[in-house]
Amino acid sequence: MPKPKKRGSNHQRGAGGQPRNVQPFSDEDASIETMSHCSGFSDPASFTEDGPEVDEEATQEDLEYKLKGFIDLTLDKSAKTRQAALESLKSAFSSKILYEFVMERRMTLTDSIERCIKKGKSDEQCAAAGLACLLCVQMGSGIESEEIFKTLGPVLKKIVSDGTASIQARQACATCLGICCFIVTDDITELYSTMECLENIFTKAYPRDRDTNGVSSTHNTVLHISALLAWTLLLTICPMNEVKKKIEMHLHKLPSLLSCDDLNMRIAAGETLALLFELARETDADFFYEDMELLTEKLRALATDGNKHRAKVDKRKQRSVFRDVLRAVEERDFPTELVKFGPERMYIDCWVKKQTYDTFKEILGSGMQYHLQSNDFLRNVFELGPPVMLDAAALKTMKISRFERHLYNSAAFKARTKARSKCRDKRADVGEFF
Repeated sequence: MPKPKKRGSNHQRGAGGQPRNVQPFSDEDASIETMSHCSGFSDPASFTEDGPEVDEEATQEDLEYKLKGFIDLTLDKSAKTRQAALESLKSAFSSKILYEFVMERRMTLTDSIERCIKKGKSDEQCAAAGLACLLCVQMGSGIESEEIFKTLGPVLKKIVSDGTASIQARQACATCLGICCFIVTDDITELYSTMECLENIFTKAYPRDRDTNGVSSTHNTVLHISALLAWTLLLTICPMNEVKKKIEMHLHKLPSLLSCDDLNMRIAAGETLALLFELARETDADFFYEDMELLTEKLRALATDGNKHRAKVDKRKQRSVFRDVLRAVEERDFPTELVKFGPERMYIDCWVKKQTYDTFKEILGSGMQYHLQSNDFLRNVFELGPPVMLDAAALKTMKISRFERHLYNSAAFKARTKARSKCRDKRADVGEFF
């Protein structure tokens, strides 16, 4: 068998036996670095695990040192290295509050994001757009965030409207445009301009022929969905007179999207309709929709859809969503949801709140709970008040030890196994009987 090559052999050295220059951040290093620094803060609960106390100041310094390295690597010549650095920064920003760190480097980050969106390929543009969203979430609303949006807004609009750009990049930029505008803009003109840009995208999904009974999916459908959801988010912060105009413009056209072949488009259209009805009834208690009977018939068909050519998972998801949409349209009802984070609870009791929560949960992922606890901007959006300050004693009383968790999981597993066994026994007995 051939012998393995030794480390430091000649193939790793340049002329004269001197070591050659190596990329400071290879693809393999990127994954290792991402894993090493994300494992500590990807789950906020990991900070309260049992174990020896750690020096928080030293840990914070170590984290910031790594993040500085990632920021530098967003300017690297290698596209893969830049993308890996962007993804690492996204993981950090979604998992921790880094306001002071970001504030000092906001212009550097903005320049890096702008460069990656302008010159990068599809995956890099998507990562940069995602980082732009998280940068604005970290900064919250304020003059500094407005400066960021003034720089990135025109770039995002250009990509969204560019038919030659990749669908994935346009989709990510549409989402980013809606979220950043929602967070930072106090300029009503900019809000309307952004909504118009998004309208120009998703209205292309409307059937052009009035005799068309259905809408077929196209490769642009994912872009239309993202633009529609971003537009709906911005509609929730519009003045009531503008809301009325948008409702009059779109309420009779949106039902056509319920016939789209794409499940996600049907769901996006249904939830947008529910939100429009909610807003319309807030502005006018006697709001009347002429085609209510036809619309409820469509919604009821989707809520009870049993087509065999559709996957079971898709049918379950569709029926669940459209049952709620039908209740909203017919009965003005909303199924209240409870969100738990730390010692706090939040009730989602309307479609506007649900749309906002779902949007930020999509970009923050597992860090949503942590940001709900600590992010001043999100707490203001959901009217949660200032962050709840808990001392070490309170945290300790709330904490469940690993041993207790193990006992609880074991008991739950045994109970679940017994329940399933009984059901299986019943099925077996019935089978033998017949």
